[in-house]
Amino acid sequence: MKLSAHDLSVRVANRTILQAIGLTLEPGEFVGLIGPNGAGKSTLLRTLAGAVPHGGELTLDDRPLAGYSARERARRIGYLGQDRHVAWPLTVADVVGLGRIPYRAPLSRESDADRRAVARALSVTQMENLANRPSDRLSGGEVARMLLARLIAQETPILLADEPIAGLDPAHQLATVQIFADMARAGHTVLASLHDLTLAGRWCDRLVLLDGGRIVVQGAPEAVLTPERIAETYGVEARFDRDADGLIVVPLRLVGQHRREVR
Repeated sequence: MKLSAHDLSVRVANRTILQAIGLTLEPGEFVGLIGPNGAGKSTLLRTLAGAVPHGGELTLDDRPLAGYSARERARRIGYLGQDRHVAWPLTVADVVGLGRIPYRAPLSRESDADRRAVARALSVTQMENLANRPSDRLSGGEVARMLLARLIAQETPILLADEPIAGLDPAHQLATVQIFADMARAGHTVLASLHDLTLAGRWCDRLVLLDGGRIVVQGAPEAVLTPERIAETYGVEARFDRDADGLIVVPLRLVGQHRREVR
């Protein structure tokens, strides 16, 4: 499915958070949303998920997103936020099973399709051995993987993820971006905010650089990740390299105004 924003804007308490956003997410594409803290990435992801009032146009397969019911949206768009708090001490399998709610009638029992979706999600995220553990007895990284599994179990054509690799060790960071890349190759539409510029540059098909609530540039990683743009947007000097798998971006030092502000 195709999710499109045209001249999208968000204002909160007379403050403009997003403005003039033009973005189209296509099936089969893993898009990385990058930009400094406070750029508006989380707000953009929540807005695309239909959770934030906005100006401009937001369409799903050329139909206004607001015209879909909450259940219809939940069957089409999966959203993984930064909040990793689980309110009740459910087992891991039960939390992952919450991703199946859009497909079940109220108070109904889980179906065979639900059980298969949960089992697959646990397998993909390598959480099978933790399926029966209470969720309040997990490490922070295990909670992140459990919530990713819940997103996968939802089986939506579009996946939106806000900093999904934050707090994960290097192996699980790589495993997570590999999952998203595989899902894109299988025909899903994936948009994930990422702070690791090397992972973004090596794994994403396209990058969207957001700053000050506006899209600065979007395009192939090589076109978006340049020394000049990283210095201007992030306020850092970075070393750039390349190997057979793509870009390597290593931040080295603060530059300009950013250096003065943190002293």
